[in-house]
Amino acid sequence: MSGRVVFTVGNVLRGDDAVGPLLAKMLEHDPAPGWTVVDGGQMPEDELAVVRRMRPDFLLLVDAADMGDAAGTIRELDEEDVATGFLMTTHSLPMTFLLGNLKESCEEMTFLGIQPGDTSFFAPLTPPVRQAVESLYAWLQKGGDPACPPYGT
Repeated sequence: MSGRVVFTVGNVLRGDDAVGPLLAKMLEHDPAPGWTVVDGGQMPEDELAVVRRMRPDFLLLVDAADMGDAAGTIRELDEEDVATGFLMTTHSLPMTFLLGNLKESCEEMTFLGIQPGDTSFFAPLTPPVRQAVESLYAWLQKGGDPACPPYGT
């Protein structure tokens, strides 16, 4: 195992659901030191084999998640949040399936959800959600230390 991976999920056609692809694009354009990005897009299961081969020490999963918070809120989520239905995503693949497969492929994993404001088709990213993605990107550029997360505790 080696390295740290940012695994992003999202649909660029559904407004704020594009948080993952936007973060991936930013990281591809100007990589964060010590991080590799894998853009899972709207079909993240297609990239599971890539992550399995990489066997990262740490995997950061980023996706839009309806948590009932203000748009742009970043929160760490766990399997219990997903299993209890607390989390709503716009993806057809059950998030529990994705989380289970990713956990088997890495030493440690954190799932960050960003609260969307508008996930309607062809909507632009809302300003608070864009700001959240920029904040997460800045955190990654500074090293992305899991002990100092980019969200309130």
